[in-house]
Amino acid sequence: MYVNTPGEGSKMVKFGLQFKATLENVTNVRPLGDDFRWFLKLKCGNCGEIPEKWQYVTLVESVPLKGGRGSASMVQKCKLCARENSIDILGDTITPYNAENSETFKTMVQFECRGLEPVDFQPQAGFAAEGAETGTQFPEINLQENDWTDYDEKAKESVGIYEVSHKFVKC
Repeated sequence: MYVNTPGEGSKMVKFGLQFKATLENVTNVRPLGDDFRWFLKLKCGNCGEIPEKWQYVTLVESVPLKGGRGSASMVQKCKLCARENSIDILGDTITPYNAENSETFKTMVQFECRGLEPVDFQPQAGFAAEGAETGTQFPEINLQENDWTDYDEKAKESVGIYEVSHKFVKC
């Protein structure tokens, strides 16, 4: 029987996380800080296993890859087939979602994957935005409920992020 050795045959693929929401009086929606946690469900490209629990990757965490091929945000062994897979956040691809993007899909970040495919994303705490007209900072936005509301004192109007959705695309 032929068994794949770790890393063998697992080519690198880039996936873009596309974000979509309806913005009310806010712009520049973005993850805040290098310790922002991207909560993902990841599918093994070898056996198709998708673990039940959410896993997160951050820019601050970096794990060396076997064979001196650089590093990744996360390296993990599939519990089912024991294949070693990795995912890396491409930090220079992180882009804010602005007022003019409202109600359209826009790639917010790209991930470089070996042997893994992101299949789901759960936005949580750690997002930030600013008032569209006033620049008022909203530094602690939690999008776990796919909606967020607040009040911009300077503009004397409500602000919000509604109907958050996402999809992954190959880049």
